[in-house]
Amino acid sequence: MSFGQTLDHAWWLASRSAGIVAYLLLSASVVLGLAMALKLAPPRFTALLRTAHERIALLALGALAAHGLLLLGDGFLRPGIAGILVPFTISYRPTWTGIGILAGYLTAGLSLTYYARQRIGARRWRTAHRLIPVAWAMAVVHVIGSGSDAGSLWLQVPLALTMSAVLTLLGYRVLAGRAARDVTARRRAPAPAAAAPRPVIAAPADEAVTTVAPAGAYRPLWARNPSPPPS
Repeated sequence: MSFGQTLDHAWWLASRSAGIVAYLLLSASVVLGLAMALKLAPPRFTALLRTAHERIALLALGALAAHGLLLLGDGFLRPGIAGILVPFTISYRPTWTGIGILAGYLTAGLSLTYYARQRIGARRWRTAHRLIPVAWAMAVVHVIGSGSDAGSLWLQVPLALTMSAVLTLLGYRVLAGRAARDVTARRRAPAPAAAAPRPVIAAPADEAVTTVAPAGAYRPLWARNPSPPPS
């Protein structure tokens, strides 16, 4: 192997290494974000987790940029600027590589909205921020589909661990959100109307009131008096 071929191989290895580091950092950022959303850590660690989440996300973006830029030095692949910026235009596995480029754009856009949340509104920012797991899933597809070493055990183990962690926390997040919506719906539901009291029908004043005689026959109340009733 000539020196030029060795150098080309080095560019490829450097780009691939940066891509794997970017994926691992993105996975760690997603795990921290879901853990904070589920409030798994005590409140005194909230500020520390938020800072770590922000720093790891920025490092992931830096590694992602290095992953693309290092490919420009690869004399074998020769992607060009368009190949690393325009999805599905590169000659090497265009579908899987294009998904990775879209994942990079989505990750960068959603992550950097953190610094514009006051302008776009906290509610809109949270809604957009929930799409980061979608970008992470696209990154998983890119790593598996375009990686020449996707069949290696040293890469399959980190993929399995990160996928298990993210999917587990994401499942708990979905279930917790559904339970919270059910509780809110029950609280907002109108209370059932109280049953109207049954009207009491008074007996006519001129109706004779009867009682049970010792012998079991019904007699007028005035029949208890042995004196004859007035005419």
